[in-house]
Amino acid sequence: MPEIEQFDAVRITNASIQVFEGGTQQTGTKFGCIGQLEGETELRTLIKRCEGYEVENVSKPDKMNMTVSAHIPVKVARDLFGLSSQDLKPGVWSYGTNSKGKKFIFTADIVDEFQDQVKLVAFANCRSTTGLKLMVENGADELAELEIEFTAMKDDTGQIYYEAIISELTDQTIKDTWHKTFNRALVEEIPAP
Repeated sequence: MPEIEQFDAVRITNASIQVFEGGTQQTGTKFGCIGQLEGETELRTLIKRCEGYEVENVSKPDKMNMTVSAHIPVKVARDLFGLSSQDLKPGVWSYGTNSKGKKFIFTADIVDEFQDQVKLVAFANCRSTTGLKLMVENGADELAELEIEFTAMKDDTGQIYYEAIISELTDQTIKDTWHKTFNRALVEEIPAP
């Protein structure tokens, strides 16, 4: 299969969140209906100086600051913001000074409607950086999306972001497993003995 030379991102869909509970990755849960995903890489710059003047520098990715706007399920919101039902009666959840969102993996499909291509994307080590937000507007014509910010940090191999265009994949296990249990072992090439 030839490598895709152009990909026009038109739509984001099929998002998943795979949370870690007690250090164990859980099977992916639908993230919800996404309106927008935006991210920007934060770089770390190493500077070489000679006699007080900058003569060379190298910038390397440190992490990505992400923002997603979506309508998300209750379970996903509770996991992201760290709501707890500990020591509370059944059906009651709380949010406070001890709340800590769970570490998670975020995956989604980005669709190119012009080329009929789908790109799988994954951020393998994430934490929410937004506190719980509430907004209800009486009489609104359109339900407002919840805006969530999270940080995508490097995984155990130093990678922050993964992508795969489905038509370029030779291993269909990747496509079938991406949104359920994404991890480095799924995408890593194992050298032949």
